[in-house]
Amino acid sequence: MSDNRFKIVFNGALRPGVEITTAKLNLAALYKSDVAAVERLFTGQAVTLKQGLSQEQAQTYLEALAKTGIDARIEAEPAIELSLADIQHAPASKAAAFADPESPYAPPRASVGDKLPEFAELKPFSFAGRIGRLRYLAWTMVLILVVIGAGTTAAVFAIGLISSDSSAGLILGGLLAFFLCLAIGLVSIQICVQRLHDIGWSGWLWLLHLVPIVGSVFPFVIMCVPGNQAVNRYGPPPPPNSTAVKVLSSLWLVLIAVVFIGALAGGFSTLQQQYESAAEASYDSSVIDEVEVEPAQAIEMPDTADEETEQVPAPVESARE
Repeated sequence: MSDNRFKIVFNGALRPGVEITTAKLNLAALYKSDVAAVERLFTGQAVTLKQGLSQEQAQTYLEALAKTGIDARIEAEPAIELSLADIQHAPASKAAAFADPESPYAPPRASVGDKLPEFAELKPFSFAGRIGRLRYLAWTMVLILVVIGAGTTAAVFAIGLISSDSSAGLILGGLLAFFLCLAIGLVSIQICVQRLHDIGWSGWLWLLHLVPIVGSVFPFVIMCVPGNQAVNRYGPPPPPNSTAVKVLSSLWLVLIAVVFIGALAGGFSTLQQQYESAAEASYDSSVIDEVEVEPAQAIEMPDTADEETEQVPAPVESARE
């Protein structure tokens, strides 16, 4: 009988955005073999991973291999006439050699027909997993809202403790604030690490936040760099963004707008106060310049010699009297 059969051929090519280390790990997991055996498939030469498949089976194998990150292809095998005698006298050594679990050419021991997980499971409180840019912004916004709510509650509680002047209460409040800040910081690091995993970077790069100057720019890098569309060494891609994720991430625009408007209002108020102060100072100086101090009126002093001459009567001559 004759039938069209197909085979899966791989020459070491990878799918876009997939690292070779990630592809080797995923392929080793699919074949349930070690990485050393899988590395022999990446020599650059065409290797037949599976043969004697129908078109449907070949397509199923190809989809399973594509999820590992490698770029394999389907090729048709030449038609071969087989008889019952040929099958009965076929050497068993070939089948045994091909089924050797240590051989990289052996078929996968995992069930290829079962669908592999297309998306990763979300783990908000874990260092494992991947999240995209919008989910990173959404989770960060939730964390900020929690901080605001917890901070307000802690402030009210602290005011009550201060008014009651309770030393034990102050110590308890300080311990609660410390553990709250510790938990919030830990969750913030976990969110950042999962975002780095989505890009394909190591989570230890989070330490760049502690480097001066670089730490002020690195958060914007995390928010802008897109993640890997396919699986990487940290697992499958994250699930699609839900409506809640989109709404929460859009709140960043509202927050940025509020901060921007507040900054403009504060700057305008400061400029107005400076202008008014300068205007008052200018007005005061102009008033001082315009006001002229009147000179003291000169007091007329009488001429003593003339007045005495006028007031003393003329002497009467005694001879005339």
